[in-house]
Amino acid sequence: MLDKEYKPMYLWQKEFLSSLPSNKQKFMLALERGEGEIKVYKTYIYPSGHEKENLSYIERIVKFMLWAYGGYKFYLYGNNRISGGLRKIYSPNGERGFDYEFMGKVYGRNLEFIDVKESEFPQEKEIPLKASMEKKGYKIGFDAGGSDRKVTSTIDGEVVFDSEDIWFPKLNSDPEYHINGIKDSINRAKDALGGRVDAIGVSTAGIVVDNEIRVASLFLKVPEEVYPEKIVPIYKNLGKEYSCPVKVANDGDVAALAGAFSLGEGRILGIAMGTSEAAGYVDENFNIKGYLNELAFAPVDANINAPKDEWSGDKGVGSAYHSQDAVIRLAKELRIEINEELSPAEKLKSVQNLTNAGEKRGIEIFEKLGEYFGYSILWYQNFYPLKKVLLLGRVASGKGGDTLLIKAQEVLKIEGSDIEIVIPDEKSRRLGQSYTATLL
Repeated sequence: MLDKEYKPMYLWQKEFLSSLPSNKQKFMLALERGEGEIKVYKTYIYPSGHEKENLSYIERIVKFMLWAYGGYKFYLYGNNRISGGLRKIYSPNGERGFDYEFMGKVYGRNLEFIDVKESEFPQEKEIPLKASMEKKGYKIGFDAGGSDRKVTSTIDGEVVFDSEDIWFPKLNSDPEYHINGIKDSINRAKDALGGRVDAIGVSTAGIVVDNEIRVASLFLKVPEEVYPEKIVPIYKNLGKEYSCPVKVANDGDVAALAGAFSLGEGRILGIAMGTSEAAGYVDENFNIKGYLNELAFAPVDANINAPKDEWSGDKGVGSAYHSQDAVIRLAKELRIEINEELSPAEKLKSVQNLTNAGEKRGIEIFEKLGEYFGYSILWYQNFYPLKKVLLLGRVASGKGGDTLLIKAQEVLKIEGSDIEIVIPDEKSRRLGQSYTATLL
């Protein structure tokens, strides 16, 4: 039995809540982010005598909220001892020091935990990025990827120019390289519009807050001392230069938006399984919420012996279950011989080739990935109102992807969920990131 100690967070939470006595204690968390935006989560804990269990349970919810929504201040109601424990865990020298430092970098302020009375508990408040879906006008959509940049010009929704150019953003430390590359694409797109541009939409890898690039691997080499001045406002500056509105969204959100447009409905969570786990979310009104959606770092496995993430130091987070790393990890457990000199993507391909050939061990790996995915969707539903999950990425391709999909659907059915897993259709793929960005 593969990964026999795997303990889905969904089942772990279910067991915790079912073990509570009739006099269970209400516990509420509100996470503040952006300009006064608030995300609320309500649950229950033991009334007393189980402080360790209570803290462990709430800490995992805190961890998930941080990486799903992002934020810098928690308001807590229900048990003051829990907040004290959280302050120790989420501190520069605490167990979650990485999370503390990262959120501080994104939001420019230290992470806080504040106890409040129930009467003072804040109400949920969100300021979503409303996708215009307006095709009328002269528009440009730009997609900043790690290996290429794409741009599309449209007039009243009709594509009049499309370009894809190779670039190497992760290898260049000079911010002018990035600025000039972006402007080169935009200028050619503007020329195709006869020199007129009414709006620019941007799809980009990285963490976007208030149309600013707070953290992104694309700018990995750019020195920290110039990052705030040159990179953070890189797209806001476009608005000044081209005298038009500019909207910026994470590429995962734009992918989810493309899927929502294609399906004609919202409440879609897009999950891309590739080098890591990428995600995006669109609500019922086709709005992008502005969440971090960094589910690669959000917990999905409660097993204390779960794989440890090399970057954050935490165990059981999404990247080890919904990416090529999961395939490689399970292949080792099944003693499948893979050339260690291969890149992770090539290792994935070798396991996929075995699976496509009907090799039992390969099929077993993707069945396990399907089990992971099904239970993670059920766990994600606690934090995202879902109707559909859009499955993307190279891990989901071929016979392995088909196997993964079938197994995940089985898990959802067994648990009585009506969430549907869909894969991008031709229309969604044809839209592409840069075209969808024109509709922001």
